[in-house]
Amino acid sequence: MPETTRFAPSPTGYLHLGTVHSAFFAARAAGDGGRFLLRIEDIDPTRCRPEFTEAIYEDLAWLGLRWEQPVRVQSQHLHDYHRALARLQDMGVVYPCFCTRSDIAQEIARSGAAPHGADGVPYPGTCRRLSPDERAAATRSGKQFALRLDMGKAVARAGALEWHDRARGTIRARPERAGDVVIARRETPTSYHLSVTVDDALQGITLVTRGEDLVEATDIHRLLQALLDLPTPDYWHHGLLLDADGKRLAKRDRSTTIRNLRSAGKSAAEVRALAGFPD
Repeated sequence: MPETTRFAPSPTGYLHLGTVHSAFFAARAAGDGGRFLLRIEDIDPTRCRPEFTEAIYEDLAWLGLRWEQPVRVQSQHLHDYHRALARLQDMGVVYPCFCTRSDIAQEIARSGAAPHGADGVPYPGTCRRLSPDERAAATRSGKQFALRLDMGKAVARAGALEWHDRARGTIRARPERAGDVVIARRETPTSYHLSVTVDDALQGITLVTRGEDLVEATDIHRLLQALLDLPTPDYWHHGLLLDADGKRLAKRDRSTTIRNLRSAGKSAAEVRALAGFPD
């Protein structure tokens, strides 16, 4: 059955073998007659760079991948996320968090990127207990803040939820395990969780393919779909390419970047094979 799939990298570095594996996995999963989309997830202005976006296009084309135009670039669609955030705020399931600058800085840095694996200890809900007057005073003072999803209220409103994974079957969503996740930032009206959920719906994605380290994040996305009345696609969380030490490949692993492999004289066919997709 043809599907609409997507590959959605963040331009914070050069593509490596692990991300190329995900790209080809998504393209192949679209099937004959399906649609394969490319999306640039660049909502983090502190880490995303235009030169990395251009490198993504160039490397994927060199490898022989073709995708449907136009490419959706998240930074050009902040109004879509603002509308979704406003709906959540109207529901009363979002609150500002004014915790220490270092804590907030770390949360903001993580909020624009996919949370690969466990994302630390869940937030204890300190600012959830602030009174309306305390929140207003903190906002007026100019304190830095992030916007968090009140997980207890959100789960109570949505009720029991589940989603389907092509490799794992039906999964009961347990978003409460993540605690009150960051859903937006003062400077940018979104986070990874919110933008990816909105985009998948707007682009008509029928099958989300991504690494198995994002399985738990899907619980949060299923919750947001329920709150925002968005369709729920199927999911297929694939295995990860690992290095010699058994660790997930990352952008810091320069020896596995497509740029370095090309410079070393590898052909596109050889790189595809290294990424797990031989011709």
